[in-house]
Amino acid sequence: MTTFNEPDTDSEAEPPFWRRKTLDEMSREEWESLCDGCGKCCLNKIEWVDTGEVEYTDVACQLLDLETCRCQNYDERTTHVPDCLVLSPNAVGSLSWLPSTCAYRLIAEGRDLQWWHPLVSGDPQTVHLAGVSVRNKAISENMPHDLDDRIVTWPE
Repeated sequence: MTTFNEPDTDSEAEPPFWRRKTLDEMSREEWESLCDGCGKCCLNKIEWVDTGEVEYTDVACQLLDLETCRCQNYDERTTHVPDCLVLSPNAVGSLSWLPSTCAYRLIAEGRDLQWWHPLVSGDPQTVHLAGVSVRNKAISENMPHDLDDRIVTWPE
């Protein structure tokens, strides 16, 4: 995996790509590297029809590896999970359920990445060490009938 560490502040190197490019301007590699590996977007969510409110559950997509918090079949995920949403620069701004810590959301809102983001820290484990990921918090199972009993507040 390629990481893009923050440049040395004493040098005159240009700022990292996420500070100088919009989501639309990023290469595929840059776009994919924005994913911090928290796994929050892979949690099943409930959207209440009467209010439009979205709540997270602790039930993860069947393809989410709960240890790495990465998709086990990323390239073919929409074949195996037809309602898996593929993020795009255009979609990010309209997805109210993206966690407030999501790098895609942060960049779209003109904010910077968190200290624990692998692109900033240089270590893909900091998202887990900071307690931001779903590791040790989520379960993986096919959609249980009692999904509304699985609502949690910890993703935010």
